[in-house]
Amino acid sequence: MHVRANKVLLLSSSLVTLTLLGAAAYRENFGSEWRRIQREYRRRLPAESSDFNVQLRQVVVPELGVTDRCVSCHVGMAPGENVAQAHPLFGRHPDVVHDPAEYGCTVCHGGQGRATERAAAHGDVAHWPEPMIPRRFASAGCGSCHSHLEVPNLAVLEHGRTLVERLDCLACHALDGRGGTTRPGGGTTTNAPDLSRVGGAGFDPDWLRNHRAQRDTSWAPAWKASFGDVGAEEARSIATFLSSRVGAPGLVESKAVFHSLGCRGCHKVGGVGGDDGPDLTRIGQLDPGQRGFTHVRSPGWQGVGTHTVAAWMAEHFRRPGVVTPGSAMPVLGLDDAEIEALTLYMLSLRRSTLPEAFSPADRVRAERFGAREFSTDGATLYGTFCAACHGSRGEGMRYAGAPAFPAIGNPDFLTLASDTLIRQTVMHGRRGRRMPAWGESAGGLRPAEIDSVVAYVRSFGRGLQPIEAGRPTRWVRGDVALGRTLYATSCAPCHGAEGAGGEGPSLRDPILLTHASDTYFVETIRRGRRGTSMDGFGTGTTTRRELSNAEIEAIVTFIRNWDETGRVAASSGAAPARVEANHAH
Repeated sequence: MHVRANKVLLLSSSLVTLTLLGAAAYRENFGSEWRRIQREYRRRLPAESSDFNVQLRQVVVPELGVTDRCVSCHVGMAPGENVAQAHPLFGRHPDVVHDPAEYGCTVCHGGQGRATERAAAHGDVAHWPEPMIPRRFASAGCGSCHSHLEVPNLAVLEHGRTLVERLDCLACHALDGRGGTTRPGGGTTTNAPDLSRVGGAGFDPDWLRNHRAQRDTSWAPAWKASFGDVGAEEARSIATFLSSRVGAPGLVESKAVFHSLGCRGCHKVGGVGGDDGPDLTRIGQLDPGQRGFTHVRSPGWQGVGTHTVAAWMAEHFRRPGVVTPGSAMPVLGLDDAEIEALTLYMLSLRRSTLPEAFSPADRVRAERFGAREFSTDGATLYGTFCAACHGSRGEGMRYAGAPAFPAIGNPDFLTLASDTLIRQTVMHGRRGRRMPAWGESAGGLRPAEIDSVVAYVRSFGRGLQPIEAGRPTRWVRGDVALGRTLYATSCAPCHGAEGAGGEGPSLRDPILLTHASDTYFVETIRRGRRGTSMDGFGTGTTTRRELSNAEIEAIVTFIRNWDETGRVAASSGAAPARVEANHAH
């Protein structure tokens, strides 16, 4: 009886095993996803292409160590394949300057190149650290190799675009599928080059002079009717815009948004920026398995899956303290367009490990020769380093739970602050505040770039220059003891009992004490700062009396005698305490 039962059990298990093996063989050889897709592709091909074989296809690039089987499903992107009509899956790869067969797929798009099932190939599986970049952000893959250089802020870029359209450049030139049409009233275009990627291909720096010559000598009606006079400043703005027209202009524009919001004030990219936030140089390669998605809104964002790096980044821009509890990043009040642009740029911040022969010129220039990824005009430098704290026009910013950031565009400040004070503050920062040192050894800004920032800040005053009081830098001779008493009652509530700062800035900062004149201190106390909590003590109110000139000078003398330990010199003497001007913070 037991022998018979064992035989039945053995037979049953063998039949089950054979069935499972048969099913697995059928699935692998006939029912796998990529085979079904290729059969559909073959069905759509014209009769003369009926010799198409259903087989595993792959792009192999030995120099890069790439073996990508993506073309087993995206058959139309395989080298030499015809394109089946009316099916997006089988379309050709969009024109991206490069031949995709030279680099493979995953170098740009991410994902798991050797996989043949959709979820695995796209990296949408557990424990795969490099998921495919969502399709809407596909141009972010360019950042694996490229470092687009000298990108201005968004306002500068948009101004150049506006000029291209307003000056009727699209009458002759095409740009992103627009323009290059025949002019009304007769005459044809001049076979002008397409401007869509002219920044990558390069353009004649003497284009304006050559255009003027063509207008003056050509018989073609298009030249006479279309090309008017262009000023030198307008020409520079147009050239800046044209330089941004590379293989992925949408990516460059997203980088311009980053250069407009002061993000480098807290974050480093490529070794340049602040230290308050994490380094973003490789943030695009973030492993989704290392992120928490509890507070990422469902279902997804802008068509992107919920548990993706793109969705996490977008929600972090919208509600940083919720997505990452304890984050010091403030709520910036960004709109959807800005969030999408920043998400695209963040996903582009990645670094490939390609052999040197494959490194493009812009990446080599940036990493080896110090070429800037941001434009070095004052507006762009201020936008990418300063705007988040000081406002886009120097109006100052305030975020929940943090002291107000100074309004450096305030006319009361610009009337009293010298260029030297502003320059030294930018270079060395402010002790006890969130103002970092931006000098080359700390924040990465070069002296000429700091000068550009100073000039741009000065432009907020629309011609305002520091007042010339006809006095030396140090002229106050007040009573230290009286100053100590007045400081405790009038100044300490905002600047701290020891001068270390609170609601107001630190007054013991060595850069401030060294480079601010006595007139700066005296007049700031007397006048106050409009639009801030700094009242003018030269005028009394219902809650406090007016301070006399002697009393204000006594307070300045007290501040001047502060040494680095916070103690006050006992004498009422004139000489300020020695302060080192060369601190690095």
